[in-house]
Amino acid sequence: MSDQASLLTFVLVARIPEEGIADFQAYEAAVLPLLGEFGGRLERRLRSQDGTTEVHIVSFASEADFQNYRNDPRRTAQVRLLETSAAKLELLSMTNVQ
Repeated sequence: MSDQASLLTFVLVARIPEEGIADFQAYEAAVLPLLGEFGGRLERRLRSQDGTTEVHIVSFASEADFQNYRNDPRRTAQVRLLETSAAKLELLSMTNVQ
């Protein structure tokens, strides 16, 4: 990866209904391991004690890497798990502040 200042960084906030936690976690188990193939890195992953809120800090070396990850057929094949989880997602593009 390139230096920290040039990374593309996202914060994902997921709010998951209790009945969707298992599907959401199955989705993550399938797609998070793909990050490294696309210059991506899970910097931090936080989960509330009840499992209904998760926050991920993810970085990519470039916008192209991010888009390639998003469009990978192995990832898109798992979208049904995300949909059945009924998770509400907020994806924020962030910059590093010194």
